[in-house]
Amino acid sequence: MPSRSQRTAEPDINLRFLFSELVRLETELWNAVEARLRADFGVTLPVFEFLQVISRTPACRVHDIAAELSITVGGTSKVVDRVEASGYCVRSANPGDRRSSIITLTPAGKRLLPKLTAAVDDELRSRLSAGVPDRSLVQLTKTLTRLRASVRAGETAEKSA
Repeated sequence: MPSRSQRTAEPDINLRFLFSELVRLETELWNAVEARLRADFGVTLPVFEFLQVISRTPACRVHDIAAELSITVGGTSKVVDRVEASGYCVRSANPGDRRSSIITLTPAGKRLLPKLTAAVDDELRSRLSAGVPDRSLVQLTKTLTRLRASVRAGETAEKSA
């Protein structure tokens, strides 16, 4: 029976290429969407992402945002500080846990989010839909969702080992 390194030697090259393509695509899309949001609204892409999470998460806490976006709690707290300073969200005492705050959108944040959403959707549509059929994008989304779940499961297993 071939050893593990022999079984995976060839796919590793393809996996590295896939990794490279995913990272470069993410960077290019991030830069394009962020440039659009900065030009049209003077905000960064993290502001949009945070407003989205806050809007759909009841009793949203910093930890909830960090978990959903796969980023650190410390980094999340700093961005929430900036979003709050911009007037798009507000923190209030968490009645169920004095150690955390509940984050909610302000009226300004609620007005801004649909505009940001439309701009992001437009930018992504123009960059992703041009060369790939919708069916392929749906399949890619499903595949990436499964891959992320697998990676997270592996991380959880490593932490518990």
